[in-house]
Amino acid sequence: MKMPPRHFQGLRCGYYALLFGLLAAPASAQQTLHLPAEDRWLEADFEELYRLGTMAGEDWEQFGWIGSVAFDGAGNLSVLDRLMSNQLVFVVGSDGRLVRQLGGPGEGPGEFSYAASMAVFADGRVAVADLGRRGYHLFGADGEFERLVRIAEPSAILNVGQVVAQPGADAVIGVPSLATAWTISAAAFRTSVRFPTSHAFERTYLSGEEIVTDTVAEAWLPPVDISDMDHTDLVNTAPKPTSALPEFSPELHWGVLPDGRVAFSDSATYAVKVVEAGAGVVRILSRPFQPEPMTGRMIRAEKRRRVDRLEENAAPGANLQARRRSIEELEFHTELSVIRGLATTWDGNIWVLRRGEGPLDNGPIDVLTPDGRYLGSYPAGTTALPAAFGPDGLVAFVEISELGVRTVVVKRMVERPAGGGHSSAKGR
Repeated sequence: MKMPPRHFQGLRCGYYALLFGLLAAPASAQQTLHLPAEDRWLEADFEELYRLGTMAGEDWEQFGWIGSVAFDGAGNLSVLDRLMSNQLVFVVGSDGRLVRQLGGPGEGPGEFSYAASMAVFADGRVAVADLGRRGYHLFGADGEFERLVRIAEPSAILNVGQVVAQPGADAVIGVPSLATAWTISAAAFRTSVRFPTSHAFERTYLSGEEIVTDTVAEAWLPPVDISDMDHTDLVNTAPKPTSALPEFSPELHWGVLPDGRVAFSDSATYAVKVVEAGAGVVRILSRPFQPEPMTGRMIRAEKRRRVDRLEENAAPGANLQARRRSIEELEFHTELSVIRGLATTWDGNIWVLRRGEGPLDNGPIDVLTPDGRYLGSYPAGTTALPAAFGPDGLVAFVEISELGVRTVVVKRMVERPAGGGHSSAKGR
């Protein structure tokens, strides 16, 4: 497939933020808060409750491909196994024991054709996006299948990434341009394909028989030149335009707050934006950390790392010439972004993962409040960014061993004074 030229590669990210930003709100409605530069260290203190997916675990917890993990308000954890031969949601109680399982491959009521993502509501209901059935399966808090909410007018390309239940509404929020799964219909080759020009936060209502979708806000998506791409290229690329960007381009990181607002980062700078539906960006939280220029030494080291990994994983006698060449021809963004991840807790805190020393290293995790308070930072290496937060300090991590075994580790954050007199910023 022909790759689009990188005409935008030389742009600076400060220019990005000024020129693009979020499209929905007037500048006068935004409040920019400059948070302290000095880190105030927090102690990462967790009590491990249980593990799922270990080699010594039960047969049901030998996951194939963990697609989503999420807690409900009672502290039950749901795990979506997206492996096509499994396609199951496992609901696990606070003691780590299996409560029930939902779905499974098939065409019957509550069975999945192509389970792509999952959202869990506080009351225990579960919604599973099914690309094969082109809709959302809804399960009650008791695990009983309720109905399939269908897409009214199936598009040529149906794409679904992470979805999160919106608190207080029968709706989920997602960003289709970050899709991890998609389907393409035959009509795609006969109709025009719209290439995304922004990251749209789409809210999908599930209260009727057919889904209704609106756009909560739009975040910046780096421009991609598609002038030399034919229709087939567009069809194959449109579900995930970020795959056509230079390496280490700024990524979108986001989470949904308990009041339904969205917090996100969409540039290389340290700018966390809080957005309200209908109002756009209402607040920008900033710390004075700057992107680091991408040097030739960094680029050579990263290409070498990828070639070494390719050779380590190659089958004996495999011809790697073409793949080595594709690595050598990779283009890289001019800067390394400050923010590498973002998540939101049940009590409304925002966890922001900063970049560490190297291009691929994780650094400290800052804890902010949406109203602009800096609570402190967890030092690099003391905790990872959780895959899911739950009530009463519950957190879930997804760990992958060297052999590719996926394990879900559930812990509880412990409120305890740290050595410097500060307590851990508990995500209640």
